[in-house]
Amino acid sequence: MAQRVVVRKSGNCRGTIYRAPTRLFLYSRIIVLRETHETPENVAQRLEQAGGRNLFGEPNYRAVWGWNRLAWIGGKFEERDAHGALLRERIDLRLEPKYPQLNRWHIERWVPPEVYGSPRAWYAQTVELAGGRSIPALGPYPSRGDYEHCFTVEDSQGEFVQLTPTVAERIAQAIEWSRQQPRVTRRVALEARERHNDREFDARAYSILDDVPALHKQPFVTVL
Repeated sequence: MAQRVVVRKSGNCRGTIYRAPTRLFLYSRIIVLRETHETPENVAQRLEQAGGRNLFGEPNYRAVWGWNRLAWIGGKFEERDAHGALLRERIDLRLEPKYPQLNRWHIERWVPPEVYGSPRAWYAQTVELAGGRSIPALGPYPSRGDYEHCFTVEDSQGEFVQLTPTVAERIAQAIEWSRQQPRVTRRVALEARERHNDREFDARAYSILDDVPALHKQPFVTVL
């Protein structure tokens, strides 16, 4: 009989595996479906130092592994067999990976609930009709706010970069630096960048990341 097992590997790594049934007791095959990582404690501490805590006593910044970060998504889901044949369709609300970069670290910043509007406005904008049912496509109203994406930790070629306390702290500091700049200043700088394609702009904007070469010229999202 097939088994689904969760195993803990070395460090903070956890893997979800599927153990295929053994035939005639001759062999056993294990397929790793996904790998999850817990955020290192020293990374979490550096992010908290850089960004402080929110009104709920939680850190304003956090680092999450791509496979760990799940978000609500509602609608019609198709279930298929190993050969791709459609088995059934379901109208459901599920937790699915939020980011396409599953095997990367992501830096997120907390956003207060009022940014998402009122609960009534939230459901009015997110409820969809599927199969005759009303489904909240983005899940319940985030009454405690939510964490939004700021930065994917990878190099300029999109390759994996290991998350360290220094990398995490520099990213949070760069985002905070950006948030403190007046909007007009940011807009003028962006326009200048597009007109001149001037490398000096990137060097100036990301000077705080100078000791993390792997992160040079990597875009991040400013969360207002």
